[in-house]
Formats: sequence, C-alpha cells, structure tokens
Amino acid sequence: MMEMTEIWKNALQEAHNILTDFMSNPAQIEKCTAFTRKIVETYKNNGNIFICGNGGSHCDAMHFAEELTGRNRLERRPLGALALGDPSHLTCVGNDYGFEYVFARQFAALARRGDLLIGLSTSGNSKNVGLAFEEARDRGIPTVALLGRDGGSLKEKADLVIIIPAKTSDRIQEMHIKLLHTVIDTAERELFPPSF
Repeated sequence: MMEMTEIWKNALQEAHNILTDFMSNPAQIEKCTAFTRKIVETYKNNGNIFICGNGGSHCDAMHFAEELTGRNRLERRPLGALALGDPSHLTCVGNDYGFEYVFARQFAALARRGDLLIGLSTSGNSKNVGLAFEEARDRGIPTVALLGRDGGSLKEKADLVIIIPAKTSDRIQEMHIKLLHTVIDTAERELFPPSF
C-alpha cells in the first residue's frame, strides 16, 4: 500500500505537470487571452455573463459568478454574472421538461444580445450544457467552453473552446478554476486600469 506522503507528492506532481504542460503551449495561452477579450467586450457593451455546469462544475460556475458580482482582488463596481441552475428552477424544469433543459430554458428567459455564455464540462459531453450552447447560437450570443479530456461533443458547439487534456475530473476542475480566476484578474486589469 502506498504511503500517505507518497500519495500527496504524486497528486501535487500530477497537478504541477498538467499546469506546466498547459503553460508551455502557446495555442492554449492564446485561447486564454481570447477568453479575456470576450469577457472585456461583454462588459464594455453592458452585457452580462451566464455560466453553467454540473456537480463540481456547477460549484465552479457559482464561484466564478460571485467573484464577478462581488469581488476578486480589486475594489470595483459589481459585474453582472449568474450561475444558471438555482434549485427551484432545476427541480421545476427537470420535472416538467427533463434535466437536459435546465440551463437552456433559464438562459432563454434571461439572456440578451451582448451577453456571454460560459459552459464548464469535464467530460465535454454534458447534454444540458450543449442545449444551452444551442440556445445561445440561435440568439447570436457568443459562447466559451472550458472542457476536459478530448473535449467531447461540446467542442463543436462553442465559439471558443479551451480543453484541459487531463484524464480525471479533479485535475480538470483544478485547471478550470485556475483559468476562471486568471480571466477575472486579466479582465479587471483591462476594465479598471487606474487601479493597477
């Protein structure tokens, strides 16, 4: 049986390797820069950001939204953001229409041109995220997908796709939250330059 200290060292080394590989890929960094541009453009045009995902990805969506509406590092005005999928909506739409519609239906009710939809999926195959992307496409609203593994079916449905080619959901989610934190930091610097 592996010693506890070895498990810790292996887990941290694996996370380090995934981050290092990502950082050393210029195409990935350019996609991250494009992600910042989409966030900045949305807010400069008085749009709002909607985020969706399942399980841990839903928690990351909520985390991202609260740092936009609340604060991250900078004392600044609140930025409009909402993690789709509050419990009453989930149970209503899940019961009446099916779980695959929980994000698309709420997004259809709230989103307007000039907004941005971000979808998180470690598998890349979350049907409810895909239907939300289709709703956004039909409305002319841009989309960003943060995915894992090989990107799954969602890589064909978003305007900008960033894939973390890790094998397990925990490592993918760790990278997703790193990207979400960094996109807030870079967007704040663009939107509120006198503060830096």
